[in-house]
Amino acid sequence: MRLKSRLNVISKADMQWIHEASLKILAETGIVFHNEEALTICRNHGATLNGKTVCFPKKLVRRALESAPETFRWKATNDEQSVTVGDPDEKLLLQPNSGPVFIQDLDHGRRTATIEDFANIIKLCQASDIVSLVGSFPVDPGDISPDQKHLYMMYEILKNTDKPLIGFETDGPKVRQMLDMVAIAMGQKEFLRQHHCIGIAVCPLSPLSYRPATCETIIEFAKQNQVIFFTAAIMAGFSGPISLFGTTILHNAEVLAGMTLAQLVNPGNPVVYSIGSTVANMQNGNFITGSPEMMLIHLAAMQMGLDYYRLPTRSMCGMTDSKIIDCQAGYETMQNLMAGILGGAHMIFECLGVLDAIMTTSYEKLMIDLEIISRLMRIREGLDTTGKEQALESIKKIGHAGTYITHADTLAHFRDRWRPTLSDWGPYENWQASGSQDVAARANRQFKEILKKAPQSLIDPAVDKALQAYIRHAA
Repeated sequence: MRLKSRLNVISKADMQWIHEASLKILAETGIVFHNEEALTICRNHGATLNGKTVCFPKKLVRRALESAPETFRWKATNDEQSVTVGDPDEKLLLQPNSGPVFIQDLDHGRRTATIEDFANIIKLCQASDIVSLVGSFPVDPGDISPDQKHLYMMYEILKNTDKPLIGFETDGPKVRQMLDMVAIAMGQKEFLRQHHCIGIAVCPLSPLSYRPATCETIIEFAKQNQVIFFTAAIMAGFSGPISLFGTTILHNAEVLAGMTLAQLVNPGNPVVYSIGSTVANMQNGNFITGSPEMMLIHLAAMQMGLDYYRLPTRSMCGMTDSKIIDCQAGYETMQNLMAGILGGAHMIFECLGVLDAIMTTSYEKLMIDLEIISRLMRIREGLDTTGKEQALESIKKIGHAGTYITHADTLAHFRDRWRPTLSDWGPYENWQASGSQDVAARANRQFKEILKKAPQSLIDPAVDKALQAYIRHAA
C-alpha cells in the first residue's frame, strides 16, 4: 500500500465559499465574451446578455459542471502512449512549456528561437520516460512567418512524437487547420469526434473576459470533442485582487465561465481545471514566478479543481525568475515543483527548462528539470508498506552484527532504488578526474546525445506527404 501525501491550504468551508462567490460573480457581474458566436450560444441556453457581458444563471453553471467528465482517455497516435487524465492512481502527466520567446544553451547563450529549436524540444520530450504529453509552445520560432507558424509547428509536433498531442491557442481558421492536420495524422476526419486526440490551453483576459481568438478556440475544440485546459493567469495586485484568497476566487470564476461555454457547445466535452495565476511584483508591476505566494494561489485553486469539482487539474510549476542556471534557479524551481506535484495536480506545465519568468527555455535546464521532477514523483509515490512482514523478519534474522548488503531482499530489490540522471553521487576524486563538470555542463552533453540519436520522423511517409501537401495548400 502507498499513501500519497497532499498539501492543503484552505478548508472545506473555504472551498464552498469560493464556489458560491464565483457563482454570484458570474450571475451578477458576468463575464465578457468578445465573440458573437459565443454570445449567441450563451443566449440560446438561457444566459442574460448586456452587450458583450454574459450573466450565467447559477443553475446553468452547475449543469455545465455536472456534464464535465471526471476522467477521460487521451488517445495518442501510438495507442501504447495513450493516457487516462484525472485518475489519481495514474502517473503524473508532464507536458512542455507554453510561451517562452527565447532559447538558451551554454554554447550560444540566449537567442531568438527557430523552428529547429522547436523541433528539438519536441524530440527531447519524446525521448523522456516521464514526459507524457507533447506539443504546446515550448519556444516561439522566430524564423517562420506568423501566418504560417501554426502549420509548421503542428507539423513538427506530428512528425516527432507519438504521444498525446497539445496544440496552441490561435484564431478560428488556424485552429481548424490545426485540427485538420491532426485528423490527417490519425487517418480519418471523424476520428477526432470519436476520440480525444489533442488538447489546448486557453487563457481568460483578466479580469472577467475572454478574447475573440480564445472564444474561437474554445468553440472549435468543443465542436470537435477535444481537450481544453482553462488556464486563468491572473497577477494578484495587478489584474486581480491583492489578496491571495481574492485572486483565487477570481481565478475560479474565470475558469468556470470558460468551462460553461465549452459544455454549452458540447455537453461532456473533456476540460481541465488549470492554474497559471501568480502575484505581481508590487515594486514595478512585473510578472514574477519565484514567489512562494504564487504557489499558495495554486494550492488553493488545486483544491477547488481536485476536491470540490473533481475535475482533471493542471498546475503551472517549475518556473524561476533567474536568468541563468544558478542557485536561485534551483531553489525557486524546486519550491514551485514541490508545491505543484505534492499539491496533487494530475498534470503540470511550465516546468521543462523555463528561465526568466517563462521568457526563455534552456536546453540544459530542461534536462535538469526532468531529474528534479523525477525526484518529486518518487516522493509523491509514498512508502510501499506491502513488505513490512518481510522487513521485520530480516531485522530479526540479521540481528546486531550482520549486514544487509548480501541479504536476499536487498539482492532482489536494489535495482528498484531511485537513481539520478544528471547529479553526481560519486567520490570527489572521480568527479575531478572526469573534468570537474557542474550539472549544467553534464546537461549540455546529455541533451546533445539525445538529439543525435533522435529519429528523423515518427510518421508514415504517406502521412508525411499528405501533411506537407496540406501545408502547401494552406500557407
